[in-house]
Amino acid sequence: MKMDLNAIIEQMETGEQDTALAALQSYNKEMNQCFTFSREEEQDREHLGELVLSFLNRELQPSCQLACLETVRILSRDKHCLDPFISRSAMSTLARYAGIAMASTAMASTATPAHNELEEGRVEGEGGEGQGADEVVKEASPPSENPDQEVIVEALKSICNILLHNETGQVVAADLQLIKGVAERLKQCHDPTWNHEVRFFDLRLTFMLTALRVDVRAQLAQELHGISLLGNQLEATLGLCWPDTLETARAGFEGVPPEELPPLSRQQTELAMEILKILFNVTFDTSRRKVDEEEAAEYRHLGAMLRHCLMSRADGEERTEEFHGHTVNLLGNLPLPCLDVLLMPKVQQGSIEYMGVNMDAVNMLLEFMEKRLDRGHKLKETLLPSLNLLTESGRIHRETRKFLRSKVLPPLRDVKNRPEVGNALRNKLVRLMTHIDTDVKDCAAEFLFVLCKESVSRFIKYTGYGNAAGLLAARGLLRGGRDSGIYSEDEDSETEEYREARAHINPITGVVEEDQPNPMEGMTEEQKEYEAMKLVNMFDKLSRNNMIQPMQLGMDGKMREMTPDDLLKLTHNPLFQPGEPANSDSEDEA
Repeated sequence: MKMDLNAIIEQMETGEQDTALAALQSYNKEMNQCFTFSREEEQDREHLGELVLSFLNRELQPSCQLACLETVRILSRDKHCLDPFISRSAMSTLARYAGIAMASTAMASTATPAHNELEEGRVEGEGGEGQGADEVVKEASPPSENPDQEVIVEALKSICNILLHNETGQVVAADLQLIKGVAERLKQCHDPTWNHEVRFFDLRLTFMLTALRVDVRAQLAQELHGISLLGNQLEATLGLCWPDTLETARAGFEGVPPEELPPLSRQQTELAMEILKILFNVTFDTSRRKVDEEEAAEYRHLGAMLRHCLMSRADGEERTEEFHGHTVNLLGNLPLPCLDVLLMPKVQQGSIEYMGVNMDAVNMLLEFMEKRLDRGHKLKETLLPSLNLLTESGRIHRETRKFLRSKVLPPLRDVKNRPEVGNALRNKLVRLMTHIDTDVKDCAAEFLFVLCKESVSRFIKYTGYGNAAGLLAARGLLRGGRDSGIYSEDEDSETEEYREARAHINPITGVVEEDQPNPMEGMTEEQKEYEAMKLVNMFDKLSRNNMIQPMQLGMDGKMREMTPDDLLKLTHNPLFQPGEPANSDSEDEA
């Protein structure tokens, strides 16, 4: 049965609370699962929105407040009919019902727009066209402290939908300082007054505001001390205690190994993931700038909690991976020197120990990375955060690098198969070095290069020159040598198998190959020169027709275009090597 919108509007226009309540309850029940709207009724829906807002500026019984806000939530799903809701007065009204309006002196709490993926839509775009609203709503305000938490949640969901779909709504929300109201309620993380939904949508609104507004993000980080505020939220959500400096445990489970802890509840995981997402927004540029001593202490404190997240399980494998994914994303934003907190816990029974250091967290990161790699889906979004984190951790912490190298690049024994062939982690990563996505390719190469201490010869040994050429060309290392990284000396890692086969390994492919017949065998010097000239002339012709661009290796180790003069010299002297030194290391020739 199709909902008669005109009949609802007529009942609302009577101004009677009971009549309006019955009409709205009927409308809400019918439209609760509606996410697509007909264009024909746009004006009617806008008119209904105006009527509902006028009711919300009156003194209403709680049931009527709830029905009105449910209707606003439903109507705000339609991005084409948001004009009644995006004015300053309309947003103020919704903020007061949500308990986050800064105009009131009696503010008790704040909330964030939360919209369930099934109910309110995903937060993935910047949402809608910014259009002004002509509707002027009366300034009479409902109480700022609303004891009905259902009302608070509905108001938060409505604000969330508006922010998701409309740029003007985002501007108004920032102007009304909603983030301050939210922050006030977030401070009450230990207060049992607020139920899970209020807490969740407080966090979801904070996430949306920080994702959509750079100015709000900066305000939360600096003025409102967002790292500390949200760190306290995470600590309260996970029920953490601190048995030692920068070492966490779950309250009531001190001394219990991580693998024996019960999984986090669904509600705990939902709240924790929202907190991690907000912290990601707030710390987005942290790894790119220097932090002072006070900030570093704050980030180390946060890093210790993130280590606990990494070692915790959620309710189900899929939810655990999602939880760990948000944790890894945030760890990648921390200042690099602060990542040492991953190695700080004492080695206990059952821990993975390497060089006297607890490697549980690093091993978990490595397993997480390999799981994402094996899945092979959207590698740029899913794999790179963990791969980048491992790369930078290995670059700055010797113990981490040596542990990762022992797992990824163990002493080389297989010299019969190409480096990209096989199911070992090294083989999988080498395959990525020729991936179609440049970011994925570069990140995989960089990780292996760091594990090789940025040594060209060692890098070629494990990957083959063909796979390594891209990174080496970009770094100007095609002539060999080592990049500028500072690394300790390692012991000789060559196995007996590698030493015996070394002289027969093709450096381009990285494996021992069967001897191939020499195509120039039996030729006189004149015949060899003739074939060389033919090849030069073919290159010259292709170059003149712009089919190829001949390149040469410069003295700086980088490739550069060959000039017509270079080609002319080759034509007259095929033995001429432009830019080559007299004695180059054969292992590193291109």
